[in-house]
Amino acid sequence: MREFIVEADGGSRGNPGPAGYGSVVIDATTGETLMEAAEYIGVATNNVAEYKGLVAGLKAAHQLDPAASVHVRMDSKLVVEQMSGRWKIKHPDMKPLAAEAARVFPASQVTYEWIPREKNKHADRLANEAMDAGKRGGQWSPSASTAELDARAARSAAEPEPTGPPGDAAAGAARARAALTTRSRGDAPASDAAPAAVDARAASNAARQAPPVGWAAPADLGAPATFVLLRHGETPLTPEKRFSGSGGSDPSLSDVGREQAERAAAALAARGTIQAIVSSPLKRCQETAYTVAARLGLDVHLEEGLRETDFGAWEGLTFGEVRERQPEELNAWLASPKAAPPGGESFATVSRRVSATRDRLTGTYAGRTVLLVTHVTPIKTLVRLALGAPPESLFRMELSAASVSAVAYYADGNASVRLLNDTSHLR
Repeated sequence: MREFIVEADGGSRGNPGPAGYGSVVIDATTGETLMEAAEYIGVATNNVAEYKGLVAGLKAAHQLDPAASVHVRMDSKLVVEQMSGRWKIKHPDMKPLAAEAARVFPASQVTYEWIPREKNKHADRLANEAMDAGKRGGQWSPSASTAELDARAARSAAEPEPTGPPGDAAAGAARARAALTTRSRGDAPASDAAPAAVDARAASNAARQAPPVGWAAPADLGAPATFVLLRHGETPLTPEKRFSGSGGSDPSLSDVGREQAERAAAALAARGTIQAIVSSPLKRCQETAYTVAARLGLDVHLEEGLRETDFGAWEGLTFGEVRERQPEELNAWLASPKAAPPGGESFATVSRRVSATRDRLTGTYAGRTVLLVTHVTPIKTLVRLALGAPPESLFRMELSAASVSAVAYYADGNASVRLLNDTSHLR
């Protein structure tokens, strides 16, 4: 069972007054932020805003995994005590909100803890960002938020050795350093203490679970979850190098793109190691995925987290056209992963979405090889995160239509980039 931490907060500038809430879902094992939510709710009291933050946080956790165990941490003594059943709920505005919160998960899956305000800074920052947005006449936008970055910086300062999820290169390196330190002191790690026969059986099992060579060749850590990353085939927009994301016309494959999908399918069938197929819901990916699935005899599972960046007002335009029409916005976008095209998503937002998707899929397909049919930004993001590369590396990778890349994820947190932009099957 997955374990989440939900931190939530709400505030009102006037009590009652302009109010907003913030909530964050954290992986209890890795400490990684999986999802954020914030909203300006108009005039309300502090307690109502806090309850709304709780509801939003629980719903976000439920969206990630309805079977998860959830530990709620809030600096509102009132909400914690009432939801724990120790205090009665008397205020008419809070009764329906408490009831709504109680319906999200079964009571057996949720626990509550009061924490001091200084330990709830992430959610507090989100709530204040929401109220600031309301003051400007708008709503909170994840692309403009700095709450997650601030929280990450605070965690890094407090915990110099990261413990991130599979695919977090910094976390894997930290564990490797710790292991080497342990060995240098003459202390064998727990796995070294196991009898040789157990080690032999483990090695034998690992060999049976993954191919001995290629994308998923195992180290001595067991079979990894391996993502074979297939970019969709060409659409009419591809050769013109036009922005084509989630917010545009959702084009289908062109004749060239369909031929590319067929060639990719033949190459993957010849390889024979794909055990499942997961696709972005956009047409060009679905068409590519179903072409491969027909050849391999597999089903296609759609995953919203694999969709392309929403490029907003730039959808359908070329880079040159954007440079001519909105040079300042383009320069800002090129300079910062937190900057978004007008009406679109920032790369920071996409990175959070892709990271959460990666974590779900590595858990679901542990020890297996799965084909992910997706887009330029998600593939580059997965590679970037695996390498521990900075955000600007997204602009320094070539990724052709219908190209194949591969990343393997190990249980200790390390990731291995096995292939990037292979187009040999198209020649």
